Amino acid sequence: MLRWPASRPYGDEDHTWWVTSDLAELATRAPLAPDHVLGIGGASTTLAQWTPRTPVGRALDLGTGCGVQALHLSTHARAVVATDISARALRYAALNAELNGVTWELRRGSLLEPVAGELFDLVVSNPPFVITPRERGLPTYEYRDGGAHGDYVVEHLITHVAGLLAPGGIAQLLGNWEIHGDQDWRERIGDWARASGVDAWVVQREVQDPAQYAETWARDGGHHPATPEFARMYAAWLADFAARDVTAVGFGIVTLHRPTTARRPVVDLHDVRAPLTGPLGPTIADGIAARVWLAEHTDADLLARPWQVAGDVTMEHHVIPGEAQPRVIRLVQGGGLRHTESLDTAAAGLLSVCDGEVTAGAAITAIAALLEEPVEPVRARLVEALRRWVAAGVVRAATAGSSGSSPGT
Repeated sequence: MLRWPASRPYGDEDHTWWVTSDLAELATRAPLAPDHVLGIGGASTTLAQWTPRTPVGRALDLGTGCGVQALHLSTHARAVVATDISARALRYAALNAELNGVTWELRRGSLLEPVAGELFDLVVSNPPFVITPRERGLPTYEYRDGGAHGDYVVEHLITHVAGLLAPGGIAQLLGNWEIHGDQDWRERIGDWARASGVDAWVVQREVQDPAQYAETWARDGGHHPATPEFARMYAAWLADFAARDVTAVGFGIVTLHRPTTARRPVVDLHDVRAPLTGPLGPTIADGIAARVWLAEHTDADLLARPWQVAGDVTMEHHVIPGEAQPRVIRLVQGGGLRHTESLDTAAAGLLSVCDGEVTAGAAITAIAALLEEPVEPVRARLVEALRRWVAAGVVRAATAGSSGSSPGT
């Protein structure tokens, strides 16, 4: 069947491009072909928004599709390599590069194979992460089905893509992962993150139960409910999940970073469901820098610095009428990943005096005296909170200091 391409304008804050891909099922009113090439969708825009745009030398778009991520990479990378298992996708990527006057090195192959043994400063990937049953006769699509059982594709990327990172290099990936039984999602994904051998920062953005997930992806290829084919796919998904005791499926963003110094990698796992706005690339870049600083400095270094509250941070006081003291004090971050947490009196006091003038150590000593508590337990509790705030961008270094990089500057 003849398939017509679709072209549409696309861009970011500073660039406008034309992107060509296959027509979606809403236009064709027919199920998609197995080698269908997606255009611009929610996953591709999410990955683009979360990717840091620091200038780099070599960048890789792993599973490029029609080349959306490669277009973004071309704005801040000297050289771009783009790979895909789909020959049709690579033809579209070549067309889009030509339409927009950019040059990429296009390679065909599965996952890491086309770039084995090479190093990159930035790797981005919107891989075929959809968890699909391996039942014979079910429709499969190159853009979403990795050809493996369960969430193996995402596990493989998280545990192996670090081998492509040059020192200081970053990988930004999207993925789905299975949650088994009553297990906390952090246990399983944490094992993958630690196996990567580099710094890993995972943010879970959404969770679906098996029925929701099955319906979403059974419909995805243009198959409509109340048809025998849809019913068969839906049942196959539920049976596949039940066989592995999958009780939910998570979606999130994985950031990997290869340190430039020999040290123990940092693993950070967060569940962030709040709506987020604006490009998050700067938040990711700042968060990596903050985590590197924390990993390479002691608690004494942390306490010796003056810290300053970020401009988007507020404290909420919840007071019962007639009472003098608040029942609840909450830290609320307005931007970034919108970090929130409840504060006790000591933590609220420390946050209140993070004005860029007084060192954290001096502030904590004064707070302990005001509360008439021993300074050591107060210090231990507040050092833990301060490390959390630095990583989240709640507080930033007031000065660059005498050695090392400075988080948030």
